[in-house]
Amino acid sequence: MNNHEHELPTNMQTGAVPPQLNHGGHELFDVHETLAGSINVMDQFMMFRQYVKEQELLDIIDRQYQFILNEYNLIVEAFSTGQKPDGSTHVYNMKQSHTFVYGLKPSQPKKPNQSVEEINEKGISGHMLGLVKSQASLLTMTALEITNPVVRRIFGDSVPNWIEMAYEISLYQNKHHYYQVPQLAKEDMQQMITSFAKATASPQMPNSHKLH
Repeated sequence: MNNHEHELPTNMQTGAVPPQLNHGGHELFDVHETLAGSINVMDQFMMFRQYVKEQELLDIIDRQYQFILNEYNLIVEAFSTGQKPDGSTHVYNMKQSHTFVYGLKPSQPKKPNQSVEEINEKGISGHMLGLVKSQASLLTMTALEITNPVVRRIFGDSVPNWIEMAYEISLYQNKHHYYQVPQLAKEDMQQMITSFAKATASPQMPNSHKLH
């Protein structure tokens, strides 16, 4: 935290703003929505758990749930006080291998479940991925509207962790052929990869129209 973060902000009508009220209007609404979103993710993870039999996915659910809960508590404390919380942000560490398997394996077409007995790890992990991706986007958009420097930093630090959690779920799905990743033909891929070149010289920027 730099020295400027200790300065009290001011309101043009009412004067100095105390730390607990150091929030803009957009921030209040967006943080409320984001915290509600985190609760929603945790509640749904809790509900998913009863349908999961595979230990590997249970481990992902439990580790991600605890990480989200700790992050939620940090945000609530910082948001309610406007100041640095007692704890600190952490980095989420996945257990999955970072190697994707490319290509498509023949599988049955997807269709809605006909009963709860058909709910399985494939569907649960798909729901988890959708929830975490949506929350990662919401956290990012919220961070752009935050005026409180402490809350803004926590949100900024949290985004890479949600990206990592989504990546872990997609890797789990890929390993079990739930999330299949096709590739373009080699020639098409090569053409796409080489479609851009680095700039090799400084651009000639136009002069600005200065007022005299």
